[in-house]
This record gives sequence, structure tokens and C-alpha cells, in this order.
Amino acid sequence: MYRVIDANINRVSEGLRVVEDYMRFKKNNKKVAREIREMRHQVRKLFQDKLLIHMRDSEGDVGKDISHNSRIDIKTSESELLTANIKRAQEGLRVIEEHLKIMGFYDISKSYEKLRYQSYDIEKKINKKMYPADEHIYLILGEDFSNGRSNLEVADLALQSGVRIIQYREKDKPKREKLEECKAIQTLVNQYNGFFIINDDIDIAQVIQADGIHLGQDDISIEDARKIVGDMCIGVSTHTIAEARLAVLESADYIGVGPIFPTQTKKDVVSSKGIEFLKEVSEEINIPYVAIGGIKRNRLESIKPYINQIAMISEICGAEDIKTIIKQIKGELNHELYNTNGCC
Repeated sequence: MYRVIDANINRVSEGLRVVEDYMRFKKNNKKVAREIREMRHQVRKLFQDKLLIHMRDSEGDVGKDISHNSRIDIKTSESELLTANIKRAQEGLRVIEEHLKIMGFYDISKSYEKLRYQSYDIEKKINKKMYPADEHIYLILGEDFSNGRSNLEVADLALQSGVRIIQYREKDKPKREKLEECKAIQTLVNQYNGFFIINDDIDIAQVIQADGIHLGQDDISIEDARKIVGDMCIGVSTHTIAEARLAVLESADYIGVGPIFPTQTKKDVVSSKGIEFLKEVSEEINIPYVAIGGIKRNRLESIKPYINQIAMISEICGAEDIKTIIKQIKGELNHELYNTNGCC
């Protein structure tokens, strides 16, 4: 019995450590990495008995050769890596829990049961679609600036051209029309493994199971939005470094920074310190940030040193040839976006 418990405490801890390090070093997800770390330490501390080490017999383990000669554990993707290791932890927790019950440690077994249920929640979090911080172009749709094309047409052409982050922002359309349009765009985005964000309309985001919601400074707080959308990605517009700092403290997944230049694509535009504000953010903020407001190809040179991501509306939506303009923009950037601070 002690050999079983010992083996499974090690199994659970090792599986959790693989997932923890992935979330820490690959995804830069401090919150989830910390949760897994705390859980891993509880696994070790809940049942500490000298007999665990005393009864260990790694050399005499009859299953060792079976494991060494098996190829069933081959993994070909990050998803398989995460799934295999969180499942390993869950199975090990169940084994520990069941054996402790018949060994006379019922209360401790219930503590391991609680950890097992916590692992199911962690599994959901690690499989959550993460904000794509390594993508440089953030496209905001708007039919008023789309040269007579529909939002769906623009989204399709952009996705074909390699754009992976798309935000839907229509302020004046009827709610039902927006909902149907977003359903179609979400289906299209999913086909390209993109990331679809809804501006303001939390109800629509929930109905279509969007990847994220974007809030303005006059919308509900990040804290209140989180109560509604759960693990959905939340971005927020910021116009000062104080607002950017607050967004980080409130656990925004990313922020919009601007307007950097004068823009005609949004009514009642709030002023900001433009490039100076963007520079402040680049030096201080450790979550993904999107520069927005009047960003055109001929203005990229002046902001390249401070860019994480750029949001574009009319420059792409209103282009005669969307595929060509996106190719040209990518050429202008040409991997010079070197300030990629943090990840959600």
C-alpha cells in the first residue's frame, strides 16, 4: 500500500510539474502556474510518512520494463503533452485517495479528493484558448470603412492572409443583426484557428462562445465582466499609464494603448499622449498591449521600437486589395517587433 502511495505521489507531482513549467515558461501564465505549484506542494505535504521511502523499491518494480519497452506514450503536439500530464495527475490522485481510505487515513483521502476536483478545473484553464501575444496584427472590423464589403468578407480575406486576431466592433447595428453576423464570423475564425474578440457586447460574446471581450473605460469593470464571462479573455482600452497599470492590477489579459495618432474611425475619441504613452507602456507593462489609433503603413517606422501588437481598421478594411496590403504591412514589420512583453 505504501509503495502504491509513494509511486503515485511522485507520479502526480511530476505530471503537475510538466504542466506548471509549460504554463510558466511557454505561456507566461503566472496565475495558473502559481495555482499548479501550490497544488503540487500540497500533494507532497498532505501525506508524509517515513514508510513511503522505506518501502520504495524502484529496482524491483515489475512495471519498469513494461514502461521502458512501451511506445504508447509518444507525443506529437503540445496539446498531447498537456493532456497526458494532467490526466496522469488526475489518475494518480484517485489512486492515492482510494488507497488511503482502506489504510485508515480517511480525512487525508478527502483532501486528495479535493485536489482531484481542483485538477479538473486546472485542466479547463490550461485548455483555454490563450491570447495570441505573438501575433502582430490585430484587425478591427467596421463596415463603414470597408469599401462596400461586409465584415464577413473582410474577415475571410484577412484570415486567408494570415491575420489571426479579429475584433468585431459595430456600435449602431441592431443587436439581432450583430449576433447573426458574429456567429458567421466566429465559425470562419475557428476554421483558421484564429482568435475572435467582441467589443462591448458581452451577451453576444457569450452566445457565440467568442474567445474574448474588449471593454472601454466607460464599460463595466474587468472584475464585474469576469463574473459574467469566466475564463474568457478580457481586453481593455487605456489612454494613460495610470489606466494601463490599473488594468494589469485588475488582471486584464491585454490592453489597448492609444490613440497613438489622430483617427476618424471612432466617435468621441479620448486623447492620449500618443507615442510617448506607447513608450511608457513598452517600458513598464508586462502583459500584451495593442497600439491603436490612426496606425498606417507610413507611420510604422516611428513606433517600431515600442510595438507589441498593432490594431488596424481602415488601413486594411478599406484597402482595394486586402491580401496585398496585409502582405505589405507584414513586410514593413519584418520581424522588427522585438518588444513582446509578457503573456496572459
